[in-house]
Amino acid sequence: MLDIAIDEFEDLVAEALDSVPVELARLVDNVVISVVDDAPADQPGLLGLYVGIPLTERGFSYAGAMPDQITIYRNPILSICHDRRQVVREVHITVVHEIAHHFGIDDDRLHELGYG
Repeated sequence: MLDIAIDEFEDLVAEALDSVPVELARLVDNVVISVVDDAPADQPGLLGLYVGIPLTERGFSYAGAMPDQITIYRNPILSICHDRRQVVREVHITVVHEIAHHFGIDDDRLHELGYG
């Protein structure tokens, strides 16, 4: 497995976030993004996870809600990549995938778009 330090991996996540078009990035609302080494024990191959209320489902009762959470899992991503270039690509795909969930886009549609 590749060994990319957590701080360098966090930089790759930040670069992926920076690549999101400004028009979309402005719409991301009340979301915390973090990097964690390992996915939950019951889902060891999980690369990322969105937990929250998508923008498409927010209503009047959303006011004062805790931030949505996007978690990117470092070790599962590193375990499926053979070089740094693949890591950069997989981080980008995973970050976009999880942000898309924030916009209410489901896994089926993301697979159609190549972000599966």
